[in-house]
Formats: sequence, structure tokens, C-alpha cells
Amino acid sequence: MNISLHGSSDNIEVNDGVFGSEYREALVHQVLSTYIRRGHTGTRKQKNRADVRGGGAKPWRQKGTGRARAGSRTSPIWQGGGVTFAAQPVKRQVKLNRKMYQGAMRCLLSELVRQDRVSAVANLPATDAKTKHLVAALNELELTNVLLVDASENAALAQAARNLNQVEVLSVAQLNPVSLMKCDHVLFSVDGIRRCEESLV
Repeated sequence: MNISLHGSSDNIEVNDGVFGSEYREALVHQVLSTYIRRGHTGTRKQKNRADVRGGGAKPWRQKGTGRARAGSRTSPIWQGGGVTFAAQPVKRQVKLNRKMYQGAMRCLLSELVRQDRVSAVANLPATDAKTKHLVAALNELELTNVLLVDASENAALAQAARNLNQVEVLSVAQLNPVSLMKCDHVLFSVDGIRRCEESLV
């Protein structure tokens, strides 16, 4: 299987096992939903009536005051009382099998290749960390809503793209199914494609 090389009429040959896999919708859905769920911190916490300080003494006697009976100042209907259905920390660490994750990544990359939404360049642009240079380079390539993938972390490229809403920069190690689903086009460096083949083969 071949991927087009920007700036040249040549193509780059890639591993069919990584970029030519059959699309398995159930696997992709399971991995994508699990990945999103694992991204939730689940640390939100509110005080229920047991957590609120006080409430040991009955505010007033049961009868004879003319007021509604009350047993505790921590009641949810009282100001300063506990929350009725208080949010509590939840562990969302659902197990995600490594082979399943790699299989879903291969499915997504292969589907993007079949839709002609993956291309490569010898070197990714904006090595001088200038946003205007990156914008000019992407306009020349006629790319919008693009995911730029390099073999390793590219600090200069990430700095150039950090103020661009439709440009995301990742290394191969950071590549994930959510980013692949959100973008319209994936632009790899040649080294990035080779590293991706090594990690997903």
C-alpha cells in the first residue's frame, strides 16, 4: 500500500498490516468509548448530610412550637445542609487491552488511508516555532483541520500550532483514536510513519 508524498509526485510504501487493515466498527467503538471514559477524572465531590459538620442536637422540641418538626441541621432542605444526591468520586479506570487498542488504531488509520485523508512529507513545517510560517505552509498544502504527527515530540511545531484551533500536533507515542476521529486530514512525517509502523505492527 502507498501513501502520497506531499511536494512530490512520488508515493511512500507503507506496511499493509498497519495501513491496510479491515475496518471493524465494533472494536473501534469499544476502544473509543473506553478511551474517552478513562479520560474522565471522576474527582468531583459534594457533601451529603453525613459529611456536613453538626447535626447532633435536635434543633427544637418535637411538639408545641408551631414549627415543622426537625431532627437535624444537616437536612438537605436546610440552608447549609447536605446535598440530596451528592456527587462522589468515581473510579473510571476501565481496562483496555493493548492488542485491542492497537487493532483499533490500525482500523482507524487504514480507513483514513482508504478515504485519502492521510499523506506524508519528508519534514513537517514550522521548525522555527512561528505560527505564521505554519499557516502559510498548511495553506500551500491546502490542508485545514489537520493532525500533524512526528516521530517524536516536536516542541517548535507544537509552539507554532498552539493558537490554531484546527491544528493538532502529536508524536507517534501520543497518537490516539479521539484525535484521529476529530481531524479531516492526517499529515505524517516520513519518520513518523516508520515509527508508527514499528509501534502498531
